[in-house]
Amino acid sequence: MFDMVSRRGFVSLSAVAATSLGLAGCSGGKTSEPAGSDAGSAEASSKKAVELQVFAANSLEKALPEVQELYTDQTGTTFADTQFKASGDLVEQLRAGAAVDVLITASKGTMDDAETAELVDADTREDMFVNDLVIIRAKGSDTKVEAIADVANLDGKIAIGDAKTVPAGKYANQALASVDLYTGTEGDDGEYAPEVADKVALADKVGTAAAYVSTGDCVAGFVYSSDIFRYDGIEEAFVCPEDSHKPIVYPGAVAESSEHADEAKAFIDFCLSNKKAQKIWAKYGFELSE
Repeated sequence: MFDMVSRRGFVSLSAVAATSLGLAGCSGGKTSEPAGSDAGSAEASSKKAVELQVFAANSLEKALPEVQELYTDQTGTTFADTQFKASGDLVEQLRAGAAVDVLITASKGTMDDAETAELVDADTREDMFVNDLVIIRAKGSDTKVEAIADVANLDGKIAIGDAKTVPAGKYANQALASVDLYTGTEGDDGEYAPEVADKVALADKVGTAAAYVSTGDCVAGFVYSSDIFRYDGIEEAFVCPEDSHKPIVYPGAVAESSEHADEAKAFIDFCLSNKKAQKIWAKYGFELSE
């Protein structure tokens, strides 16, 4: 409107005065606003901004925030303080009534538990990522592991996640079972063989297992390959064969408690389809599930 006035500067003040009452009546008494003002965004601002609450497995602690930042830049959707914990603990929080929009766990089993308890919408469930199970040592250590069974001969403790709540611990126990160092095939249903029973240091989460190794409290530990990118002071000593444990799959789903189900599902889809997001996952050692 200001541009229009400048272009019509030749209009006399008397003519403007003569028509001012009529213009005021047509405009309903509202004052005109300059081009480029916030008037055009009034409708958009009237829509309540969506903020999603995500519960995610510990091992996503580095990658997920970068993807969330990318999503916010592209859509305007923001995120509450994302909770990164052992998958079993996250499911228990949902059972206790936590208000959540998206749940991403580090195993099918924990997502199965959430689905059975009707804590997530089964129709929105997607297998999102896959990972490898690795045995780690402190960076620069001369600890050698050339097979899973070698951990029985190590001089020191072995860090393993508590299989009751930590999926990485279940996978580790399955790997140990494949070489007769654990008695249960499921990973949470047996006991450690005498050769390793006194060596095992249980960790409340995979990050704790990594910390035990980096500080030298344990000479080796079982974590995901992606954890090598998350924690300082550790390095890969051995990659457990795929057939030594069940496939490591990260499922995601919209929580039944979500008040933004459509937006939550859109975020899951973005994680799997956006090319820039895929590069972030790859940077931290995650592969998309086929």
